[in-house]
Amino acid sequence: MKLIILDRDGVINHDSDDYIKSPEEWIPIPGSLDAIARLNHAGYMVAIASNQSGIARGYFSLETLAAMNVKMNEMLSTVGGRIDAMFYCPHGPKDDCGCRKPKPGLLEEISNRFQIGLGEVMFVGDNINDVRAARAAGAKPVIVKTGKGEETASMVKQVNGYGDIPVYNDLNEVVNDLLQVHH
Repeated sequence: MKLIILDRDGVINHDSDDYIKSPEEWIPIPGSLDAIARLNHAGYMVAIASNQSGIARGYFSLETLAAMNVKMNEMLSTVGGRIDAMFYCPHGPKDDCGCRKPKPGLLEEISNRFQIGLGEVMFVGDNINDVRAARAAGAKPVIVKTGKGEETASMVKQVNGYGDIPVYNDLNEVVNDLLQVHH
């Protein structure tokens, strides 16, 4: 089975320092939904691993998160795409849970759900905590420059042992490279 794991905010949709708190604020990054559909059509299962501390902080409810996911899934279905599994951490930074990235808990849950080792699985994120979670879970970190990715890309160049992490402009470029699509 082929699996790819994506962060949500900053990879699939535009991110905000004020959090994405409603379906209205959930706006896809151009090309990201088509990229997911192309992954699906190429036989990839697509999972999301997302910190959603806005729930713990009281900025939005689980129902609102579900409504955002409904919007994403409906928009994906119009381009022939789907998310196969969604894992999120609703906790805040002080909750000391095992699922909040940079800890590997969400990725380990995905590994268990799909009964697949993560050694060859890409985890596409825009944040240094995505990179750390991927490394901790034994997955392959990939950075996109959307969201907080520009800052993260310059940061990983300076961190010893992180220089080999691939950096792409956006999810569409990751998928082009993965599926060897050259224009």
